[in-house]
Amino acid sequence: MQVSHRVMLIAEKLTASPIIRVIFVVCLAGFSYWIARKIFVYTAVKLARKTKNELDDILIQHKVIDLLAFLFPIFVIHYGEFLVPSFAGALEKAVSVGWVAFLALLADRLLSVGLTIYDRHPIARKRPLKGYVQILKIFIYLTAIIVGLCALLGKSPWGLISGLGALSAVLILVFRHTILSFVASFQVVSQELIRVGDWIEMPQYGADGEVVDIALHTIEIQNWDKTYVVIPTYRLLEESFKNWRGMQEAGGRRIKRFLHVDKSTVRFCDDELIERFKKIHLIASYVEERIKEIEEYNKKHGIDASASPVNGRRMTNLGTFRVYIEEYLRHHPKIRKDLTLMVRQLQPAPEGIPLEVYCFVADTRWVQYEGVQADIFDHLLAAAREFDLRVVQIPTGSDLKDAIAALSNKLSS
Repeated sequence: MQVSHRVMLIAEKLTASPIIRVIFVVCLAGFSYWIARKIFVYTAVKLARKTKNELDDILIQHKVIDLLAFLFPIFVIHYGEFLVPSFAGALEKAVSVGWVAFLALLADRLLSVGLTIYDRHPIARKRPLKGYVQILKIFIYLTAIIVGLCALLGKSPWGLISGLGALSAVLILVFRHTILSFVASFQVVSQELIRVGDWIEMPQYGADGEVVDIALHTIEIQNWDKTYVVIPTYRLLEESFKNWRGMQEAGGRRIKRFLHVDKSTVRFCDDELIERFKKIHLIASYVEERIKEIEEYNKKHGIDASASPVNGRRMTNLGTFRVYIEEYLRHHPKIRKDLTLMVRQLQPAPEGIPLEVYCFVADTRWVQYEGVQADIFDHLLAAAREFDLRVVQIPTGSDLKDAIAALSNKLSS
């Protein structure tokens, strides 16, 4: 009897201790949170995954339902104040801070839910809102910190905010990149400088690929070699970049490539070469009209073209080849006829006479574009021989070996 009586006295003293009661309330709050997660949250998530509605799946993805479990310990501590009247003020402040934290987290996750729903619409590629949502989240958390501190200190939030005015220089320094990124993000989005899905190039950062994410502080780019480059948003306004969106919207991808023709192979067309050109269907009518035009001009001006090759006007194999390339491109089914199409001769260089092919492929996809371009130049390289022209190539080891062998044979004979 004495032992049991002593145990009862110890139990009464322990339960009479305010600290023990506070610990009991805190443990009970933790236990209620554990029960809420195991029963309430688990059941809600399980039921939500069985529905066909996508909204509840998004809520689960951003853990909005998980956050509701925090309500249970807040209510336990709130209604447990009567057990420890001496600590009621401290527990009340803890409940206030808990509500502020809960509302801040809830606002954060609901914004993430709204952003996810918005990103599923086509307009999100033109008007990404992720940067603005991140700014709003920063503002929410700063507000929550101020309100939470005021709840703990028992002061008005306006007094604390007015006191922060003296620290504005420090705050600007701390949030310098955030401010710059916000301004840059606003200009990028409002002026549509970059959209998600755009192909951009920034060689100074090793970026050459597709924009996959536009956030407040960074632009994420997946290069064509499947690597990722992350560029600070404000750098887009400080340095230049190339956006290929115009090419994609126009539906034509440019070819701008040269053929270097050997200058020694350029000559006036004789009768034999002209007869050969008349058999090429793409330029047959051009050759007929051109010969007639030249003959009329020489006859009108009394020029005897047969006396010298340089008398009067005459056709050249290079000029005819240039016309042939233009006609070939105009008849090509995968070349845009409504965009710029030309073949121009540039200033002769040590490498030869550059013939520049300038046109647009109707397919902007990379692989298909490269295939069309390769087919065109395969044909032109082979066709140059039909015009008695030679494309310049730097001599290789085999070329020098053949030349030496031919010279040796000539000397020995």
